Amino acid sequence: MTHGIGIILAIIGAIFLLIKGFHQGDPLNITAYFIYAFTLFFLYLSSTLFHSLYFTRAKGVFQIFDHSSIFLMIAGTYTPYCLIALHSAFGYSILAFIWVLAIGGILYKIFNVGRFKYFETLLYVLMGWAIIIAMKPLYVAIGAKGIALLVAGGVAFTVGACLYLMKNLKYIHVIWHIFVMIGTALMYFSVYLYVN
Repeated sequence: MTHGIGIILAIIGAIFLLIKGFHQGDPLNITAYFIYAFTLFFLYLSSTLFHSLYFTRAKGVFQIFDHSSIFLMIAGTYTPYCLIALHSAFGYSILAFIWVLAIGGILYKIFNVGRFKYFETLLYVLMGWAIIIAMKPLYVAIGAKGIALLVAGGVAFTVGACLYLMKNLKYIHVIWHIFVMIGTALMYFSVYLYVN
């Protein structure tokens, strides 16, 4: 249910991002915004389908999509920061590295979905926070407010990831989804308002 709302918000957010990209008139910007928007949409769609079809025989397939979409969303979020804000060999190198990790993570998920929960969660968190190595040039590019939104989003995702591991607590899955939506919103506004 919570991520069903996320699908609608992701579509609305994508429209605004693409309008911004077309106004800027740079094909690179449009491409970066599209990749970012698509991975957000895919994350929420995959999660919604997985939870909707949880008690069907398709559960296993959609669980792979659900978990793999996290890797895609992380790499997708890096895309506008690296291609537009950093716009340098350093940024492109970071982006290539993250996408290689994401593809590797997806391949890993296909064969090991749900088997090593703590390792997988740690990998998500480390991939997300790897942006720290580019914090100085990123600060120059998007300013204090853009960084603040990015970091706040990272904190929300990290708290959510920790909660995700506490499966035995009542309503924890819904609370985790809420933290994911908060993290998504904070990073979205960092991209929309400050990545130009």
